[in-house]
Amino acid sequence: MAKFLVLVIDSFGVGAMEDVAQERPQDMGANTCGHILQAYPEIRLPTLERLGLINALGFQANIMQPCASALFGTANLQHEGGDTFMGHQEIMGTQPQAPLCIPFSSVIDSVEAALQQAGYSVMRIGERLQYLWVNEAVAVGDNIEADPGLVFNVTANLTQIPFDEVKKIGRMVREQVKVARVIAFGGLIGDNQRIHRAAESRQDQYIGINAPASGAYEQGFQVQHMGYGVDAAVQVPQKLHQVGISTVLIGKVADIVDNPHGTSYQDLVDSQTILDITLAELQKPGDRFICTNIQETDLAGHAQSVERYLDRLQLVDGYLEKILLSLAAEDCLIVTADHGNDPTIGHSKHTREKVPLLVYRQGASAGELGLRSTLSDIGATVCDFFHAPAPQNGRSFLPLIRPHDRHWSTL
Repeated sequence: MAKFLVLVIDSFGVGAMEDVAQERPQDMGANTCGHILQAYPEIRLPTLERLGLINALGFQANIMQPCASALFGTANLQHEGGDTFMGHQEIMGTQPQAPLCIPFSSVIDSVEAALQQAGYSVMRIGERLQYLWVNEAVAVGDNIEADPGLVFNVTANLTQIPFDEVKKIGRMVREQVKVARVIAFGGLIGDNQRIHRAAESRQDQYIGINAPASGAYEQGFQVQHMGYGVDAAVQVPQKLHQVGISTVLIGKVADIVDNPHGTSYQDLVDSQTILDITLAELQKPGDRFICTNIQETDLAGHAQSVERYLDRLQLVDGYLEKILLSLAAEDCLIVTADHGNDPTIGHSKHTREKVPLLVYRQGASAGELGLRSTLSDIGATVCDFFHAPAPQNGRSFLPLIRPHDRHWSTL
């Protein structure tokens, strides 16, 4: 019996990717890990240090040292930008497709026609820039909090329409557009006018609903993220299900990755709660793949709070020590991230950074995994570990982390 745990420290990048000058010049010089450690020269994260964090970082940012016994590497993002949703889809073995970056105004005609053909009542709200108002309960327009043109929002008053119907509307929008993501969500808002009052425009090109101002998050919030080119059938959870291996998703990854045959701990943000659940799942009998997301580091990055980010890293580091003690001889651990979110870079958005790959497996030799070209190499390695069919994307590095003891056996 074996466990494979992938612990995703959300936004914990280790240096800007080589393409940022062309792709995201605002991220030039970003290094989430390096800049946080440099801000605290005497701080040590002993378990991450032991796992090879400084090896992956590539330089000594404070008193922490490279570890001679570490098994480590780094990975580039294959998806465009730096996105939590697509980062986790990539980890699960999805081959990212290049989305379009367009304002909702460029597709409003086709979305409106598709919804009307399906029998929905659709109105246009606004003058030159307009969003759609569907069935007197749902606004469809630009996401004005993400990078412009990458995400469309379907914002619903769930006192007026069931969430299952909102998801149907979201799927119809998803079929008509090629942006990176469509987010269907809503809450028990009560007054439709609150949604309309939350309408905002950006750069004289984008119009949508300010989600916090709409009240959607305050009571009865429900959400479904719909990514471009994401097919759950080719991802790790489905591939593992085919060979009888259970998948456990904990934290934000459970909210954004399809896991119909496994266990998903959804709507969790508190890191201590998430890590307690992770430890409990590790100690249960049976083979299982566990993927845990620590979201509070990302929230600290958005808040541009180095102090809060370090506090969450210290919590994770302490739990990692407990996790290592809980791992059986046949188990495997990977600590990684999904992108960066450098709180010192001068903006509050994600940063396009490579991420660490810190591997622990009893009996495995120290060494380097190199710079992997995609996060999907993690998912491919998980499937290889459990002798499951490979996911759509990625190249397994299991041969590089096999225990050197010739008597070793796994499943």
